[in-house]
Amino acid sequence: MKSPVRYILPLLLLMTMACRKDLPQLNDPQNYVNANFNEVFDAFWTGMNNNYVFWDIDTVNWDQVYRTYKPLFAKLNVNDSNDVRKAYTYFKQMTSGLVDSHYNLSFADTWLADSGSISPAYLRKRSSPGFHAPISIFHFYDTLPKYYLDAGRRGFTNTPDKQYVAVAGTIQQNILYFFFNGFSLKTLFNTDTINGVKRVEQYFFDALANRTDLKGIIIDVRGNPGGDLADLNFLLGKMVTQPLHFGYTRSKLGNGRLDYSPWAPAYVAPQPGSKAVTIPIVMLADAWSVSMAEMTTMAVKALPNGHFVGERTWGANGPLTANKFYNGGQFSTSWLTSVYTSSLMFKYKDGNIYEGIGFSPDMTVPYNPAALKAGRDLQLEAALSLIH
Repeated sequence: MKSPVRYILPLLLLMTMACRKDLPQLNDPQNYVNANFNEVFDAFWTGMNNNYVFWDIDTVNWDQVYRTYKPLFAKLNVNDSNDVRKAYTYFKQMTSGLVDSHYNLSFADTWLADSGSISPAYLRKRSSPGFHAPISIFHFYDTLPKYYLDAGRRGFTNTPDKQYVAVAGTIQQNILYFFFNGFSLKTLFNTDTINGVKRVEQYFFDALANRTDLKGIIIDVRGNPGGDLADLNFLLGKMVTQPLHFGYTRSKLGNGRLDYSPWAPAYVAPQPGSKAVTIPIVMLADAWSVSMAEMTTMAVKALPNGHFVGERTWGANGPLTANKFYNGGQFSTSWLTSVYTSSLMFKYKDGNIYEGIGFSPDMTVPYNPAALKAGRDLQLEAALSLIH
């Protein structure tokens, strides 16, 4: 399975991080020759040792990984297809316990073309009690509007990487609802051409700005795998008139495993023309709400009128950006197409780190496939009851 989030996130959180170009460039993993499995292992192990940002909270003993797997890789022949597949198994074993829930390994070797990338968080969740598939996109696009919305708008936009779907409308005449399946709101809204998602966004923003009779707002990020961090200000910044402090970030400052920057506060910044929304704002999120979907839920929960209904989220909270900006985060080697890992560590304003754990709702409403099949959305109904 591919990593839950495949988008590069821009730098919007307030942070005091040093640029990578000002730091020593030692043992960059892409500089290893990788002509044999000794070098393949060393490139990966060193890259992780230097770039991985969660070593102070991760339970994996990275030095023990070296002692265990270095001799195993030394026995492998990089030109033997059976050994290449054995190396794939070793990579899966080495990374299985990593706390970073964005983490994803993809391989350049053609003998592994039929093997999926490795996502430790997905493999763990798939075998955990209560695991379920994401809610079908047709529930949000067809069923939910039919049974719950008074009026509104729905639309979709195709990009080279993804189909974006959005739905907005009112429920019981005075509760504003907004669903979207990926964070590219600002990009799609600022395009020169009208697109389906932009029309839905305009409907939502117009209602937010002009309706004076609204009793509550529901933002639905169930099944949302995340995306562009710019959307945090673009969406929530329209609902606050003062900077909203909701957490902290930190990065790596050097090649040492525990060389960290100080924690820096993270804010939602008010946008031009914003107004303070004081009616209840309810986030609907579930076990498939990842990354930006989680951070947006956390930010709403930091509001005095913010609530969260649904399930514990995925648990991938660390922002991502190209590692040219920081001395940590994603990297590649000549044998690994991508080691996809968080650039920054995020800590919520309550002082807790929810990486690998997920963010818990105020009101837990489990996934109910029988109700969904019958056209009932019990999580949405719980959000409505909370507003009332």
